[in-house]
Amino acid sequence: MQTSTAAPSDGPPRTGQPDHAGSFLPVLGVRRMTGELAAEFLGTFVMVLFGVGADAQVLAGRLGSHDSIAWAWGLGVMAGLYIALRISGGHINPAVTIAQALFHGFPWRKVMPYSAAQLAGAFVAGLLVRWNYTEIIAKVDPGHTMKTGGIFATLPGNGTAPVSDLGALRDQIIATALLVFLIFALTDTRNSAPLANLAPVAVGLAVVGMVMALGADAGYAINPARDLGPRLAIFLTGYRGAFRDQYGYLYFWVPIAGPILGGIVGAALYKYGLQRYLPPAKTDLPP
Repeated sequence: MQTSTAAPSDGPPRTGQPDHAGSFLPVLGVRRMTGELAAEFLGTFVMVLFGVGADAQVLAGRLGSHDSIAWAWGLGVMAGLYIALRISGGHINPAVTIAQALFHGFPWRKVMPYSAAQLAGAFVAGLLVRWNYTEIIAKVDPGHTMKTGGIFATLPGNGTAPVSDLGALRDQIIATALLVFLIFALTDTRNSAPLANLAPVAVGLAVVGMVMALGADAGYAINPARDLGPRLAIFLTGYRGAFRDQYGYLYFWVPIAGPILGGIVGAALYKYGLQRYLPPAKTDLPP
């Protein structure tokens, strides 16, 4: 039987005395939430800095190849996850955040703040790359057209292949469904999850493979923040057609809606198509 170490009461509690412990709870909650949002901001910032920086180096600077882009995005995802994982869970993607809320019990009240932090991180990273490559972009594309706008924001068929907006939407649903399915599989302790803290490495390698395999139709956005943040950055710095595709249609919604729908599909496939057949989680038995 447990015994209490608290001093015995001398009667009913006195009124008018502040509950100091309770008064700190809102402060601790705000501090915790601030830390989570900072982690999501910085994790997304680093991911986009790696990826969009590689896009700029290859497409404007003519250094490297498509494989350089694929590896940079994969390493960026890995770095972003290592930055954010311990504090916020390392979503760094609104599609992942929404899927976590729908299928893993992530609090819905945090979905919008997390998504806003991710978008802000992607925006600042896009703005930094835009500034850093100012001279090279001005030389290659002085008119600031989508010739170099594709460095920052995705387009159907990467701006050249004959892919429609609906074809790009299909691609984003498929690609993000695969991404979220793999994330859920690689982080589920009931499955054969990577040991220790190697899950970010596995997810990063999965992204490398996806960029190599599913990049032609829509430029592998698979993340609403990753696309909309840099798109806003270039719109504010001279790219007036940033929200449209090469056909003149409003396109910005495709890399938002497609990944969100795809993330839901991928999470549902994992939860109802695979997770239900896994053995129960191991728990420590009492001595």
